[in-house]
Amino acid sequence: MSKRIFLLLIIDSLIVYSMSGQDKIEKIVYTPIGLFHTSFTPETGAPRQGILMPETKGTIEIFPQYRSALQTLSWFEYIIVLFHFNEVERWEPTVNPPSSTEEHNFGLFSTRSPKRPNPIGFSIIKLERIENGILYISGIDTFDGTPVLDIKPYLPSVDCVKSIQNEYMEKELGHHDEDFINDSTFFK
Repeated sequence: MSKRIFLLLIIDSLIVYSMSGQDKIEKIVYTPIGLFHTSFTPETGAPRQGILMPETKGTIEIFPQYRSALQTLSWFEYIIVLFHFNEVERWEPTVNPPSSTEEHNFGLFSTRSPKRPNPIGFSIIKLERIENGILYISGIDTFDGTPVLDIKPYLPSVDCVKSIQNEYMEKELGHHDEDFINDSTFFK
């Protein structure tokens, strides 16, 4: 049996119902903890990788019921933010990232394309300061109103692995190309 997935957006929660081959219903619930506030929209576009454009600024508004979880987050300079690509309309199994070699397409899971079956994104963002539940951030790459799912501290000892193979593939994907950095057309 094929797998069927039903999505419901209920005010503050994303609920995913998954029907497996045994008709067992599995429920996954993500409740946004806040929202990005940025100058970027689908019309203006957004940087492809915010960390490569540190001058981009914005805020994350954390909803009141989650603000106590911000305690000691200001001790970190960089954070990892998980979010929902709410502007993505469909997913694609293969993609050809901008500025990558045109010799072949890449499987979706070997790219950073937002067009994913579960459109969850993450960014490593510089945390400037926190005031009254608002995170002032830079190096952003999300649209205004993007729902935030989670925040974690960036820890260099576990989040940064040196790999010659991955560095080679990064170049193949075109990740340091100016068009890649500034293009956000993959959302639609």
